[in-house]
Parts: sequence; structure tokens; C-alpha cells
Amino acid sequence: MNRTEAIKAIISSLSEEDVALFTTGLISREAFSIRDRAGNLYMLGSMGLLSAFGLGIALNNPTRRVVIVEGDGSALMSLGNFTLIGSLKPKNLCHIVIDNESYESTGGQPTVTNFIDLTQIASASSYSLVDRMGSLDDLSNELLKFLNSTGPVFLLVKVQISNKEEPPRVALPPEEIKERLMRFLKHGV
Repeated sequence: MNRTEAIKAIISSLSEEDVALFTTGLISREAFSIRDRAGNLYMLGSMGLLSAFGLGIALNNPTRRVVIVEGDGSALMSLGNFTLIGSLKPKNLCHIVIDNESYESTGGQPTVTNFIDLTQIASASSYSLVDRMGSLDDLSNELLKFLNSTGPVFLLVKVQISNKEEPPRVALPPEEIKERLMRFLKHGV
């Protein structure tokens, strides 16, 4: 499975009420090109901060499911957020890491997730459910069950480095992304 397939499966599993946050770089660009929606936040230029944003949104909007989708590089930059999420236990938070063992957005430099297991970090941080998936069939078949579990939940999705052309950049300025999400959280549109 590659990043594009994983993101398509995740996006197709979102309800209209869900908030979905996508990390900086190729994951945001891919999500934007697959299905832009008012409930999406595309993190532009702030690698490592997505899980903190997601936690804040989940705590302040307890009736909405909040789905964080970040890469292994982003997750590694903010390991302290795992413990904060686990200690605060937002029931509506789903934390998904797409792991290709590289900083693909910046040139494919290797991360350390080939020998550091992020599922063990999530487990040690007291996430209520932790799982790993490495095939598109497993992801497609199990994702809704995972998303509907009481959080915080953590899913590691192992993918291959993508060989396709890079998706286009997010065509919205950061201010518009923020304002649109704020309207969505307040009014559902």
C-alpha cells in the first residue's frame, strides 16, 4: 500500500461531521487533492505540531470525532504529545500515523521508525486502542471499527514510499483554512 491509497481509505471513512487534520507536506497536499472539505485542516509549514492542534480541537469539541493524520517524521518530532493525549484521554480523538520510514516530503531521508515502534509509544502513553495495519485490505476493512472506538486511539499505517508524481500544493492560504475550519466547528459548514 502506498500513501495515496492509505489517505483515500481514510478520507472515504470520514463522516461529514468529522474534523480531519493533515500534516504538513505531501500528506496535506494529497488529502487536499483527493477531497477538500470544510472540516479539513491542512498544516502548512509547522511540522510536528499537528497532534497538539488535534488534541486542542478534540478537547474543545467533544461531540465531534477528530482525526489526526500525520507522517512518521511529524510524529517523531512531537513524541511528548503522545503522553499528553494519553493522559487527557479525549474520547473523540483518532491519531493515525502514515509510516513510510522516511521524511518523504523533504527528499526521502530515513526516519528511525524501522527500529522505533510508535505503537509501543502509544501503548505506553495509555491510548485506549492501538493497532498497526500494513495492507490496504486490512485498512479498508478495519478502519471504521477503529474510528468508531472510544479514544484516544492510535493507528500506525505502514506504507511504501510513493513513486508517483507529487500532488499539487494546497491552493488555500493558511488564513482561509483556519477561518473555514472555525466556521465548520461552529456551524457545521
